[in-house]
Amino acid sequence: MTIPAALPETAPTPSITPPGDSLRILNAVTRGGGVSFFVDGQAVQAFEGESVAAALYASGRRALRSSPRADLPRGVFCMMGSCQECLVWAGAKKLPSCQLPVTAGLVVETLPFRELKHA
Repeated sequence: MTIPAALPETAPTPSITPPGDSLRILNAVTRGGGVSFFVDGQAVQAFEGESVAAALYASGRRALRSSPRADLPRGVFCMMGSCQECLVWAGAKKLPSCQLPVTAGLVVETLPFRELKHA
């Protein structure tokens, strides 16, 4: 195998982000307006359209339930709805909070809160 001494002139130049610069694409994504929704009876501030899981994580809430065997805290894991670790009740449906968009006034209950409420 022969290794060329230099890249061919048609090869793309790799783009390198200088250290400390943001990797976000600025001004390419718009965010919904600020809204309040309710989790276990308490108001949470969020941006309309972001997932309930992201809003809860941003507000500092990490645990949404406890594991059934070891009673360890469980919360957001995959952020794509596969793992079911972030299940919450919204109305009469149990849904992954990472797939549930925030809307103004949305009422959400965590599994332990709902169990205590209906015990």
